[in-house]
Amino acid sequence: MHRWEKTQEFLLGNTLFRIPRCIPSQVSYFHSSGFSDERALLHALESSKASFDLRTATKTHAKILQCGYGTHPTLLASLLSTYIRCHHLRLAHQLLHEISTRSQPSTLVTFNLIIRTLTTAGECDIAEKVFCGMTVRDAVSWNSMISCLVKDGRYDVAIVYFKKMLDSNIEPDEYTFASVISTCAHLGMVSHSLWVHRLMTERKIELNSILSGAVINMYSKCGRIHTAREIFKSSPRSVVSVWNAIINGLSAHGLASDALEVFSDMESENILPDSITFVGLLTACSHCGLVEEGRRYFNLMRNRYLIYPQLVHYGAMVDLFGRAGLLNEALEIIKGMPMEPDVVIWRALLSACRFHKRPDLGEVALANISNINSGDLVLMSNTYCSLKRWDKAEIVRDSMRWKGIHKSRGKSWVEVRGSIHHFKSGDTSHPEAKAIQRLLDRLMNSAKLSGYVSSAEMVLMDVSEEEKEGNLVWHSEKLALAYGLLKTAPGTEVTVFKNLRICCDCHEWMKLVSRMLRRVVLVRDRIRFHRFEGGHCSCGDYW
Repeated sequence: MHRWEKTQEFLLGNTLFRIPRCIPSQVSYFHSSGFSDERALLHALESSKASFDLRTATKTHAKILQCGYGTHPTLLASLLSTYIRCHHLRLAHQLLHEISTRSQPSTLVTFNLIIRTLTTAGECDIAEKVFCGMTVRDAVSWNSMISCLVKDGRYDVAIVYFKKMLDSNIEPDEYTFASVISTCAHLGMVSHSLWVHRLMTERKIELNSILSGAVINMYSKCGRIHTAREIFKSSPRSVVSVWNAIINGLSAHGLASDALEVFSDMESENILPDSITFVGLLTACSHCGLVEEGRRYFNLMRNRYLIYPQLVHYGAMVDLFGRAGLLNEALEIIKGMPMEPDVVIWRALLSACRFHKRPDLGEVALANISNINSGDLVLMSNTYCSLKRWDKAEIVRDSMRWKGIHKSRGKSWVEVRGSIHHFKSGDTSHPEAKAIQRLLDRLMNSAKLSGYVSSAEMVLMDVSEEEKEGNLVWHSEKLALAYGLLKTAPGTEVTVFKNLRICCDCHEWMKLVSRMLRRVVLVRDRIRFHRFEGGHCSCGDYW
């Protein structure tokens, strides 16, 4: 077998990359197979990649050349991906070399299309290798790569590539800024957002409806809702996406009355809402407990604007009723849906059951979640723990151990002087961990003197109250806030980001900290923003 492979590779080197003819054994194979169009060839390559079948991949490569598809970007991208997945980097590099030796500008166009195809296929790592191997790049190349990184969730790397683009004297355009704005929105870094917006102004990039909506969304997600409002006021407002951006931004900040007022203005200006508009309105009602208003907008969507509710709208209604404690109505909404409810809807019900201590309905919700993850089981276990049903909670924890499911650790981050500092629950790895701990101890003691009592029920272990309190102290959002307070001047606002929903204990503690230190603390969790100021939260303790 080893001798055959060496001979085969030598022949492939001559046949696939030098002479467009097939090896006799390959000819009989392809003549018998009967596939010759690009879709069949693409299917063969994808099958080879899935099964790590290098032999079929190389035969398909020969067929690609024989059929005249040697410059087809989609096939080249799939072929490249297949060789890399099969751990045959030599053939991958050889393929890239062959493409790069073709005459410009067709080579540049081909490379750009390959990157775009790889992005669509979710092959960001391979797309990055292709990009780094390019000797010539244009704005399309950079835009495709940055867009690929954003789609892959590698937002910090996307910023790095944007800076490299600027250093290479390639002028960014509106497509570049659309991707970079999205990156800033996900990262939540105010410094980056201000810098990117300033670059757009300096380069005279016109804020069309798409970019206006993106900038509004960016500032909203960075916690600068007042700036988002100013952008909205000065933007062209004839397109519904701009209105959607501000409505959803106000909704995320718990400013339901403002969001509903914007919708009223939207109707006055004869701008027809779409399905996204009503997602924002229903979410705003859900965040603030406006049950009757939520019902009204749900009916308005169907009856006046003839927009048929989708899963996301039903999910918002389940969340609306669930947060308000109307769990039976939430269940009725699910039962009356014209489509199959997805896991997001059942998780919304499960979350409400945890908050309102309804393990009976929680068990119903859990039973309907097809792919149960750690968060689902933790919610169910917490529901039992809140009622001190330790035996039931132990059964859930045992099932997590049997299935090898580990609880997702809370992660929080804070921006200090243009840099992001990450923290995990219980994390002591930060270089300034001792200073953070000392500050936390002082804040906890002061909070207790001000009436703070830890929410021990949030810890899903049947241990002493003192041990539970110790666990709560090390929640990631407390660590991030302590570091933010440590590194910023008195009186300045501190913004903390968290990957999960903020817990009740941290919520109560941050209210007291904001009053004791006379500081504004902004927290963006997985659901919404919380603005703590003077001992109160913008959510009104309803979230």
